[in-house]
Amino acid sequence: MTVVCSGSSPRQLRDHMSGFDAASVRGIISFGVAGGLDPSLRSGDVVIATEVVTSATRFSALSPSEESLAGIRVGNGPRIVTATLAGSEDVVLGQASKARLRASTGAAAVDMESHIAAAYAEENDLPFAAVRVISDPASRALPRLAMDALKPDGEVDVWKVLRGIARNPLAIPALVSAGRDFNRALRSLSGCRGLLLGESAGSLVGANL
Repeated sequence: MTVVCSGSSPRQLRDHMSGFDAASVRGIISFGVAGGLDPSLRSGDVVIATEVVTSATRFSALSPSEESLAGIRVGNGPRIVTATLAGSEDVVLGQASKARLRASTGAAAVDMESHIAAAYAEENDLPFAAVRVISDPASRALPRLAMDALKPDGEVDVWKVLRGIARNPLAIPALVSAGRDFNRALRSLSGCRGLLLGESAGSLVGANL
């Protein structure tokens, strides 16, 4: 599997994807974290896309049946659902914005990469799938500082976070909660390796946050 990281930049992901020879890959998988739109989903829950929608278009996605997923979840582990993903060019931060997007699309989650990966797959007649883990649930507003502090490579600019906290100490509780949600999402995502690779990695391109 060849992994392409967007660094939270749709433009950067498009640039990376344009460099691939579509004839050399068998399919595209979008994987990573997402913002929750469905109020029933918690951080760490897994959404496997049935389709990806934007304000302008709709892309279909390969997804397993609910019955085949029923045996994957163990005990009190993360919930795994098949549902619609919304694609956005901008970060959807607040609860009200998430609720509006949910109402207009019916999507369970939103991310900034899946619609780009889906468009590339459609343009090149490649199969497409998306596996996304909820980081910030619908009930939580993602702190602006949490996104502003991301570097182009996706790493966190610690000094920018510290400067932001110094200017606004009241942001600390929200940042701590966001950090816990994100870590829970990453742990859950690490358990999705089987969903992403199956028995054999094959020739795939993975586009992720």
